Amino acid sequence: MQTDKIPEQRLIEKIRQLVPEQVLLVENFIDSLSGQNEDYNLTLAATKLSESTLQKIWDNPEDAEYDQL
Repeated sequence: MQTDKIPEQRLIEKIRQLVPEQVLLVENFIDSLSGQNEDYNLTLAATKLSESTLQKIWDNPEDAEYDQL
């Protein structure tokens, strides 16, 4: 029964049914998804690294009046 198979096995079976050009499209799509994850992780890391610096810049007496808006 196909519902008992793990997702990787189902994907492999489906990929095996594709023509080579379609397999290339699937591979490119997977690479694209992986790249999006890497971009997200890099953005998240940069944000975390800059938090303390930005906090010092934004949390100052001169700009305190903007906190009341």
